[in-house]
Amino acid sequence: MTDYKQTLNLPETEFPMRGNLAKREPDMLASWIAADWHQQIREVQSSREQTFILHDGPPYANGDIHIGHAVNKVLKDIIVKSKGLAGFNAPYIPGWDCHGLPIEHKVETTIGKIGDQFKSASEFRNACREYAATQIERQKVDFQRLGILGDWDHPYLTMDYKIEADIVRSLGRIIENGHFHQGAKPVYWCMDCESALAEAEVEYQDRKTWTVDVAFPIENTEQIENVFAVSSEVASRAAMAIWTTTPWTLPANQFVAVNAELPYVLVEFDKDGHCWTLVLAEGRLEALSERYGVEDFKILGKTLGHALAGIQCEAPWDGRIVPVMTGDHVTLEAGTGAVHSAPAYGLEDFHAAKSL
Repeated sequence: MTDYKQTLNLPETEFPMRGNLAKREPDMLASWIAADWHQQIREVQSSREQTFILHDGPPYANGDIHIGHAVNKVLKDIIVKSKGLAGFNAPYIPGWDCHGLPIEHKVETTIGKIGDQFKSASEFRNACREYAATQIERQKVDFQRLGILGDWDHPYLTMDYKIEADIVRSLGRIIENGHFHQGAKPVYWCMDCESALAEAEVEYQDRKTWTVDVAFPIENTEQIENVFAVSSEVASRAAMAIWTTTPWTLPANQFVAVNAELPYVLVEFDKDGHCWTLVLAEGRLEALSERYGVEDFKILGKTLGHALAGIQCEAPWDGRIVPVMTGDHVTLEAGTGAVHSAPAYGLEDFHAAKSL
């Protein structure tokens, strides 16, 4: 049979017929490193007039990189390289965040805690520094495997002593300029890590729990008489009905919060042989009727929440006098329209209590 292949004028090329990228990519990246492409590019770009700096928010020096790291670094690499092609001097200096609880927690779980395996906080910090350094080297290899060009031999690390010293100096200037305030506020606390948590570190899980309604007897009944236009005898029985999902915080109550713009009513009803006279949000009457098992409330008077500010209530468990205050966080979504407030257990309550 005649072989017509020899009669064809086909182009000859050294390009492989198959990509075989899994094998060829490491070789290609190795050639980039061997040729020191990054340094060659820097020599070309360094004399350019316009400079483009990408301020790279550093990854955390803990664990292997994941898809989020890959997307982040590849997109930034595209931007830096495109700016270089557009005529800019576009250096890229990678970096790592080396401070925080995850590193400390990892060292505690793998080696031990201060007083256990470590005699001092200084020894513990040195172990954390060593752990962070190993994680940086692992991540550095993976980032280079992604083809990210940068000054990998001279990254910035937040644990560098010079950077730490600069942070302290900057903090000192902030204090000197009067922009630093020291105070107290409630914070989320991790019992395991023995440290405060940022709000972003807190995860909420849905669960069923007990909620309670508590009647706070009103002390200055004259204000009730004037606000709701009722007799002194009726006012003497009046109480603020508060609602809370955290009954264990009741002993820390400092005030009762109402919404200044919501309408409130003074109602009377019988329940289990007792006549109750309560201040409730008008918009919650239907829901409260069902919850209290009362067919109908007798409305004795009506006012807006701002008129209730300044009322003095008695905490029923210890007799302390607590005031009624207004707050925008009080809504009609649940409860009675009056909220138990313990500043030590919530930031909203804490901010409201500062006006006391």
